Order: sequence, then C-alpha cells, then structure tokens
Amino acid sequence: MKKTPLYIILIFLQFETFCQVQISHFNDSLFSTYYHQRVSLFKSLPKTKNDIIFLGNSITDGGEWSEIFQDLHIKNRGISGDNTIGVLNRIGEITDRNPEKVFILIGVNDLKSGLKPDSVVKNIIRICSIIKAKSPKTMLYVQSILPVNEAFGKFGSHTDKKEEILEVNKQLSINSNSIPYTYIDIFTPFCDATGRLNSRFTNDGLHLTGEGYLKWKEQIQSQIYDLPALIPLPQIVNWGVNKFLISNYSNISFADKTLRKEAELIKNLFKDKGSRSTFKFNAPEEAFKIELRKEVISNANNIDEAYSINVSEKNILIKASTAHGFFNSIQTLSQLINNNEIQACEITDWPSFPWRGYMVDVGRSYQSIKQLKQQIDVMAAYKLNIFHCHLTEDVAWRIQSKAYPQLTNEKYMLRDKGKLYTLIEIRELIKYCKDRHITFIPEIDMPGHSDAFKRAMGVEMQSEQGLKICKNILVELCHELDVPYVHIGGDEVKISYKEFLPEIVALLKTNRKKVIAWDPGGNVPEGTFLQMWNGNTVTKEKFPSIDSRHLYLNHFDPIDGVVTTFNHQICDVPVGDANRLGATLCNWPDRKVAKEEDIINMNAVYPVMLAFAERCWQGGGWQNFLSDISVPGNERYNAFVEFENRLLQHKSIYFKTLPFPYIHQSNIEWKLIGPYDNKGKTDMVFAPELPSFYDTLQLKKYPSVYGGTIWFRHFWHPMIQSHLGFEKDNTTFYATRNIWSDEAGSKDFWIGFNNISRSPATDSPPEGAWDNKNSVVWVNGKKVEPPHWKNGGQKGNAEIPLIDEGYEYREPTKIFLQKGWNTILIKAPVGSFIGTDWQNPVKWMFTFIQN
Repeated sequence: MKKTPLYIILIFLQFETFCQVQISHFNDSLFSTYYHQRVSLFKSLPKTKNDIIFLGNSITDGGEWSEIFQDLHIKNRGISGDNTIGVLNRIGEITDRNPEKVFILIGVNDLKSGLKPDSVVKNIIRICSIIKAKSPKTMLYVQSILPVNEAFGKFGSHTDKKEEILEVNKQLSINSNSIPYTYIDIFTPFCDATGRLNSRFTNDGLHLTGEGYLKWKEQIQSQIYDLPALIPLPQIVNWGVNKFLISNYSNISFADKTLRKEAELIKNLFKDKGSRSTFKFNAPEEAFKIELRKEVISNANNIDEAYSINVSEKNILIKASTAHGFFNSIQTLSQLINNNEIQACEITDWPSFPWRGYMVDVGRSYQSIKQLKQQIDVMAAYKLNIFHCHLTEDVAWRIQSKAYPQLTNEKYMLRDKGKLYTLIEIRELIKYCKDRHITFIPEIDMPGHSDAFKRAMGVEMQSEQGLKICKNILVELCHELDVPYVHIGGDEVKISYKEFLPEIVALLKTNRKKVIAWDPGGNVPEGTFLQMWNGNTVTKEKFPSIDSRHLYLNHFDPIDGVVTTFNHQICDVPVGDANRLGATLCNWPDRKVAKEEDIINMNAVYPVMLAFAERCWQGGGWQNFLSDISVPGNERYNAFVEFENRLLQHKSIYFKTLPFPYIHQSNIEWKLIGPYDNKGKTDMVFAPELPSFYDTLQLKKYPSVYGGTIWFRHFWHPMIQSHLGFEKDNTTFYATRNIWSDEAGSKDFWIGFNNISRSPATDSPPEGAWDNKNSVVWVNGKKVEPPHWKNGGQKGNAEIPLIDEGYEYREPTKIFLQKGWNTILIKAPVGSFIGTDWQNPVKWMFTFIQN
C-alpha cells in the first residue's frame, strides 16, 4: 500500500484547525490585569450593526481607529501585550457581534515568547476558522506582522525576530489561497532600505507614531471601504469615507462654453451607470452639481493630459486645462461609480509617459472595423493614446490607393484575400480615435516586408521606379488622411539603395508629417522617431524613442505576459522625457487564425493591455526584462499583488463579454526539486517519481518560486530573466505544490509546457504527449493525460491556424480533486537548448493553474 507522503500529513495536521470551530478558554492567570480590564470593557459595550473590528495587540490598541477613519462603525479590539492565545480566549466577544469585517494583526508577542512561526500561523488560521464558522458573513483580513528596528535599543526580544517575522508573513500570504481570509501586506510599506521598520514611523522600533498610523490607514483604506479598483492607478489619491448616490447630481456646470462636449460625455456616463436625473446645464441651482473648471494642474507632468477630481456630497469638481485632460478624468470618473454610487475622493493625476500606444498588424491578419473599434474602446477606457496600424506586409497590402488600385487586388494577397481598408474606412477609424483622444498612426512598411508591393507593381521598392511609386503612395496618403505621424517601417531588410529611406523621410517632412521607423532598422536621418523592437536596443540622442522591446503580445504566455509587462521599465527610465516618449504594445499575429476573435484571445490582448496601461501611466518598473513575480516580502512581488487584485476586479466588472484569459496567480507557490542530470534522456526517471521519496522529503530546503507559469530558462535567455536562472541543459526539474478543495469533484485547469508563439510556424505537440520533452503531470499520484490534439504531430505551417495547442484557447483539462489537500507533481525535463530550427525554439517552462 502506497504511503501518504510525510509533508502531506503535516499539512493536514496544520489544516485540522480550520475544521474545528470550538472556542478555547484558557486559565485567567495566563493574562494580564490590563487584558482582563479591556475584555470586560469590550463585553459591556453595546452591539451594533455593520461594525469593522481591528483585532490585535498593542500596535492595534494604540490606534484611535474611529477617529482615524472618521467612522464610528470602526471598533478597536486591540490589547497591549496580547498574543494569538489571548485572541483565541476572547474570540467569542468578536463573533457574537457578527461584524461586517475583521482586520487581524497579531503574532509578534508570540514570537517574542519563543513560539515558532509555524505555530503562530496555525493559531492565526484557527482564529480565522472560528470567526468564519461562528459569523459566516464576516469578511476577514489578515495583515502581515510589521517590521521591527533594533537601532532604538528597546524591545530587544521583539526586534531580534526579523527572520521569524518574514517567515510568518510568507506563510500567511501562501495560506490565503485556501483559507477564507484576504492577506494584506503592510510589512513592505513600513520598511526602510535595510528591511527594518522605517524610523519615520516609530520612536521605539516596535510601536507606531502618528505618522505610522496614517501610513497604515493609507495601506488598508481600500479594503475598509471596498474602494474602487482604478486602472491605471492615479498619481495621487486621497479617499473619503462616504459614497454618494449618483442620482443626487442633476446639474452640470461649466463656465467655459468649449466644454459642452465634455459635459455631454459626463451626462451620458451617468445615464449609462444608472442615474435617472434629468441633467441641466448651468442651471442656477448650486447644490448637487458636477462642475467642469478649465484650470492648469500645477506640479503635474504632461500637463496637457493632467486632471483633478474632487468628489463630495454636493459637488463633483473636475479640473483640467485641455479637452484631453477632461477626457482622462471622465475615464477615472467612470471607474469611481459602482452600483449607482460614487466614492468620495480627491484625485490629482497625470501620465508619466506621453506616448502610450497599441499596435495591430492587419497586413498579415485582417481585422474587421468592428473588432478594431472594440480594441480602441478598451484603449480609451485605460487612457492609451496611440493606435498604430501596420497596414502593409509581405502577405498583403491592405490600404486602398487611388493611384495604384492593383496594390489591393486580391490576386496579389496570400491570406484573407480581398480584405482591405478603403480610405473612407481609414478616415472613419481616424475620427473614431480622435473622438477618444487617440492618435491614429498608419504604417506603410518600406523597403522591407514589401513582397505584396513587388507582386502588384512588378518592381522592387529599392529601385528608382519603386522609390517613385512609394513617394506617390505617401503623397496620396498625406493628402487623404489627417494624421500627424506616418510610420515607414525600415526594418529587417538589407539596404541596397542608401538614399531610399532618407528621401522618404524628407518627402514626409515636406508634407508636414513626423516620421517613425523601427530600430534596429535602416539609415534614417536625425529627428526620426525610433521604435525600439530588439531587446539589445537603447535610446539614441536626437532620435525620440518609443519602447516596444519585449512588448510583443504574440510571444507572451498569457499568464506571464501580464507579469512581464507589469515589470517592464519603459525606455529604461521611471519617467519619460523629450527623448524617451513612452511605449507601444504590439500584436503581431503572423500565423493565420481561424477567426478574427482568436487574435484577441490567443494573444491575451486585454489583460496585458491593462498591465501596460498601468506601467505607462504610473511609470516606474524594473529594468532587465523580468518574467517572474519575485517572492513574498519583495517590493516587486508586493507591487504585483496589489495590481493583480485590481486587475481581477476589472475582469469581473468590465470584461464579462470580452475575452480575458487571466487567472489569479500571485499566491501560487511551487517547490522546485532538482536539478537532475538526465544526460540528454528526458524520459529518465528520478527519485521524486518514487513513492518512497516523499517519506523523507523536507520541502523547506528546496527553492520556492511563484506564479501560474514558471520559466526554468526563458527562450530569450539571457536577455529575459527567468524564475530560476538555471543555465545547464540536459536537466530535469520537478515542481510540487498542494491544492485545497472544499469538495470532491472534477475541476478545470490550464496546463501547458510550450506556449506556442503566434508568430513562427511551430510544430504542434506530438500525439499522446504534452510536448516533445517528455513532460508529465501527476495529481495525487495519478498521471494527467494530455489532450487529444486535433493537429497532433503537425509540422509547423504559418497557414495552418492554431486550434488547441495553447491552454488559453482550448477546453480546460478536467482533473478530479479529492476533498481536502491534493498533491501536484510536475516533471519538467529539457534536453538541448538548441531547437530543431528557428521556428521551434526550446521553451523550458510549464503552466499549471486552476481555472
């Protein structure tokens, strides 16, 4: 009979506390006089509804919470000197009140007394399980233990517990995946550069000063009041306590008559959100009005797009200096409204980068005007302002030319034959963008990517006749289309006619157009805007730069695409300037698709677009193209967790009818077991596959990595860093984790070992296997069979659409989970890092995430 692995037994013993709901009572002598005084006071206070309770020790006790939040529903249940046993002893007083929310911060006194981190976490989980059992509707928030600082020379038995505090916080974060509480990291915001409690917030190394309590308020306010999740997050937000009915506001006031259009937008927004008010413009009634005031936002970058919003009971005051600034404010205003209410707040906001773009390649894969407008609408909602349309390719020339109608003749198209955009349709798109303060940029790729031109015109672009035709095409485009920029491509071609690109640039400048080209690319003169597409490229003086390095949706795995984009530091600087304008997110679906919707879903356009919008607007980020989430306690990890929470809220609210292939992943921890030298034999069996291995397994000694998709070595290594940074080929790793299921039954999972890019003609997976590396998945010791691939073993072909090769666009894998804990074991071997050809790069990775 197969033995139960030791580490599973330990987890079950820990989780047993979750299933036991009896309240423990301990001897009174264990607790101080002050403890008994406070408990007797709490019991004597009247029970009220909708209470929010702060539960903890002296750090909680020291906060005047009802005054800090100006809310009498917030109650203090902190007791100086208390620990987890003390909380368990008095938990009945909490559960009897059936509070709306409980915020727990406890554990540092336990560590001071010598209790191990595992036991502290076990007791906190027991506290949570009792509250949920006795008061099921109560929402639970477990806050991390705060950092400490020994430099003050006080509370030495507390301040020497830095490592133990980190371990407790790590476990609390991980357990939030299966225990019914929300974990809040308040450790990181209170740290200084050394990981100690910042001296700004303490005067003894353990407790908080007034500034510390205000910092604490700032960190948890959104959970206290279920504040709107804003994307992109504004630069400055101060939340109020109250929410107001949007139907209260019935007058829109604007002294400047040029703001009539913006007033109409707000009127329509409020009606769409459910307001039944009969709006009046500039009515004499001053109460309950929305006021638009034209005013420069001081101390803001990119003033033309800056705005401010102040929401109070009787007035919503919106300030901006331009129509674009007001438009941005309206997008934020829309997110502030939920269930016919608007949240009180003061917002001052501006973008860190003026160029925030999105590119579609419609030369290779045509998209309908309807689908393009859908993407433009999402762009506008998240304050992107550049729509780059790649209109010509080797495959087809998609934009009408009156002078050369043969360019769009279907006999010269290799895919989506006859599909083109008339000049009327392009003008329609330009107007659609302008109405949303988005700049439309057409790209006519030259002299490379021009086989369609050659087929239609019978000449090479890089010839005297070809150059003449290209000039005529561009003059016609400048005459027909009202656009400030023209993108000329210029990449991936050997320049044999050295004057070609300089003459093209000079022509466009004569026609008062700014010119953009790809970098690396051809020889373009100074002043040309360069769009960086290769990871080794850096910004150049006298060439304004746009960043598209590792911002290609068609190469992203959907789960790690959000992470990689969120990590990205635009143009290698935290804030833009005159030479580092911003970035463009690109969608290059080189491979043919079965239906146009696949261009959105297979490339995870919307979840990545929101991460991109956040980074371009907020600025910041991390250099060197990081594909991992990092680990709990790290600034990068905690920043991602906070963003991911907002992202998932947007998915549930705004993308109910649109494809949004993304799932919560930041709390998924994997233990990696290995490496094992497989000597090039990827089917070689190693110890983790043997039942006896787990009897002595000590998981703590193995490294932890986090996320739904794990890269052992990125296929663009070393340019993109992976979770592990392991560089030796012919290696096998194993990954293991445990999943809790409340009930037995079949569950949906996304599983993959080679997320095929939508650009190269990559081979389909072999029949009867997950991939060609002999990767395996076991759940509770039972092997999970791979899908029956519809194109199993198919040799890669750019004209054969992907159907089920990617987990995000095939039916999820069904796996039976037993009630309680379930063990996941993944085998991820690799042979050589050199692929069979450039179309089949080696991707040493895996994705396993519950759908």
